[in-house]
Amino acid sequence: MIKLNFSRELRLVTPSQFKFVFQEPLRASSPQITILARPNHADVPRLGLTVAKKHLKRAHDRNRIKRICRESFRLLQHDLPHWDFVIVAKKGIGNLDNQTLTHTLSKLWHRHMRLAQKS
Repeated sequence: MIKLNFSRELRLVTPSQFKFVFQEPLRASSPQITILARPNHADVPRLGLTVAKKHLKRAHDRNRIKRICRESFRLLQHDLPHWDFVIVAKKGIGNLDNQTLTHTLSKLWHRHMRLAQKS
């Protein structure tokens, strides 16, 4: 049975884990969001999120973006390669509604799946 949880082992939590991804990432991006990725040595894909206060002033707006990103990752975690992913929110992400953001994330995840197969 496939578990669709989002436990601590599926998260990037330390600054060194984030730095590892930022050093030599593979990128998939849209005008509002970028997903950086790098192969890891764990047996699972892991996710980190950066949503700057510069782009979304209110905490509940930042939390909405993070919640949708985590849910998108949670549902696709068993299809994703065993890489570390960092989602970086860019200017204009607050203008997207939930459905558009989910669709954009889905396209970016599939782009990373294709990149992983090539490498």
